[in-house]
Amino acid sequence: MILIIDDDVAVRASLSILLKQHGFKTKEAASPKEALEVAQQHTPQLVIMDMNFSIDTTGNDGLQLLEAFKQRMPELPVILITGWGSISLAVEGMRLGAADFITKPWSNDYLVQAVRTALSLSQQAPAKDEALTRKKLDQQYDFGYIVGQDPQLLKILKRIGQIAPTDASVLIEGESGTGKELIAEAVHRNSLRKSQPFVKVNLGGISASLFESEMFGHKRGAFTDAKADRVGRFEMANKGTIFLDEIGELDLNSQVKLLRVLQDRTYEVLGDSRSRKLDIRVVCATNRNLEQMVEEGKFREDLFYRINLIKVRIPSLRERPDDIPLLVQFFVENMKKTYNRPELELSPKALQWLKELPFPGNIRELKNLVERTVLVAEDDVLRAEDFQAQAQQGPVKAGDKTLPAVGTMTLDEMEASMIRKSMAYYHNNISKVARALGLSRAALYRRLEKFGIPYEAQD
Repeated sequence: MILIIDDDVAVRASLSILLKQHGFKTKEAASPKEALEVAQQHTPQLVIMDMNFSIDTTGNDGLQLLEAFKQRMPELPVILITGWGSISLAVEGMRLGAADFITKPWSNDYLVQAVRTALSLSQQAPAKDEALTRKKLDQQYDFGYIVGQDPQLLKILKRIGQIAPTDASVLIEGESGTGKELIAEAVHRNSLRKSQPFVKVNLGGISASLFESEMFGHKRGAFTDAKADRVGRFEMANKGTIFLDEIGELDLNSQVKLLRVLQDRTYEVLGDSRSRKLDIRVVCATNRNLEQMVEEGKFREDLFYRINLIKVRIPSLRERPDDIPLLVQFFVENMKKTYNRPELELSPKALQWLKELPFPGNIRELKNLVERTVLVAEDDVLRAEDFQAQAQQGPVKAGDKTLPAVGTMTLDEMEASMIRKSMAYYHNNISKVARALGLSRAALYRRLEKFGIPYEAQD
């Protein structure tokens, strides 16, 4: 049963009819006192409540009612209904334990989705104390492309598997290079939206002046350089999942525009005043401390609560050193195919050395080191000395040993070597080589000319 609390009979009736149409049973209450009496007689599964029940509209009575529910039924999900003018009040409610807040006038589709998400999260059984194993997780979920057996990582994967089928917004925190994008993909690939688009957006790479055009799209002639219609990222992601990476880099003005979309699930294309509806799952990521940014006034508090219904922190590589050998072996197996070196092997001493080496850049830095080593190593057995030679310049501590820096190859030389080996592996197929290296065909042609690499296109 869903308990609807509002002093406006029209609001109660509208919500009740909507929820009943979607198969939910409802009860109504017009005041905090009546709400508590109804809840005592009929234990609700979820509460939808307004924040104001008196003339002064301070919302204090709503906050007191929320606290009363949380004291009596701590696990009861509560969704707040509020106007845009009282969003700060809703944020205070989120601090007190509310599951979500929805602004008036609400979108019926989004409200029903929010109800289902809150109910799904509240009904999940708590994780058992039994030891988590990678095998069990892989049997239940699609995590095959995420490497590691560290207990912290396994707990994260278990949590992702549990919340993925809901539409709960997820905030992924972690240092650069820890694999936040892979976790975002895991959310999508284990969700009910997995057959729909997964759209990645690097917000740190979008200037404030282009934010609306990039995210919402524009019509031809909407501004000086708008020579053709452009589809925005939100429209691309409709029905699927949008991954907003580096959300901490957004300026305050863009944060307001984003909040409006995430709250109302509607947007307007530049040059077109018609509002368009969105049906998306939102996953965000950042390497910054958003809570501190909120305190400093650099990140909107209401947006912060909107995006972090579920928060996941990815451990750094130094927190999971036992996963380093597994990651290295995974990278080498992939590079055997990419660089046509099927006989590549790793010596035990090399794995031990890598395990002890600090990686400030986390998994991304580790992969780069492995790839550089594979590119220049002459023997098929990769030894500790091979990795030492490619380690970053400057003294590097490994345990109690100081390793000398050896600059054996410039960046241009490494790039040229990588392109030559890729061209050989793909038999000069320009399209496949460009795709494998993450380049456009034009960019690959420029590099072939730059390094004087002969080729005969085999497309």
